[in-house]
Amino acid sequence: MSDASPRADDGDSARQPIWSRPERGSRGPAPAHSRDAIVVAAIALADSEGLAAVSMRAVAGALGTGAGSLYRYLSSRDDLLDLMTDRVVGELRPYPEAEGDWLDSMLLLGRRQLALHRTHPWLIEVSHRTSGIGPASLAWFDNCIRILEPVPAAVTAKFEAIAMMNGVVTLFARSEAASGALSFAGADLAAYPHLVAAFRQPSAPAPRTDLFERSLRGLLGGLLIAEASEAG
Repeated sequence: MSDASPRADDGDSARQPIWSRPERGSRGPAPAHSRDAIVVAAIALADSEGLAAVSMRAVAGALGTGAGSLYRYLSSRDDLLDLMTDRVVGELRPYPEAEGDWLDSMLLLGRRQLALHRTHPWLIEVSHRTSGIGPASLAWFDNCIRILEPVPAAVTAKFEAIAMMNGVVTLFARSEAASGALSFAGADLAAYPHLVAAFRQPSAPAPRTDLFERSLRGLLGGLLIAEASEAG
């Protein structure tokens, strides 16, 4: 049975978001596993072997059942990916209290997001899937807006800032996942005078904060504080 093909007797339900569908189909024998157990098994497989290893057949094998039985709960592998994404996003709870400086709270949330990517490296591969925005993802967005309530900026600016923060987190996660660091060792730089001059400059003192914090503070402050000043 194909990982991409929904059951023919599911009708229009297969075209509904997985969040609005019942836990299992109405036909066939009583299932031996829950939808949650399937998602947990799939996440464990992705964590250990990568997202490419997650197929309906492989997940069924991890549960000791046949691939066909999983279609009593899910219409396709896409459903499974959506459920995996949302469950993992739920690990960002409990959210930081919206006390003190909102920028500090957003930075803490950004660090938690980056840590989540380290725990589940495959998350980078599914973060672009808009179909994966389920209850846990919506709760996360709601929490971000809660933290940003004191900021006198337009709500559109706040959504843009949250989206850009996600982009920064993903960028750093991809950079950490890449093997090796950028190096010009062994390269002939004679034809690149600006690079040569830059390398001859004395090293600056080490910054007090890491690049991730400087990036998020600069980005969120520039987008929201500056926007609020212009609005005022």
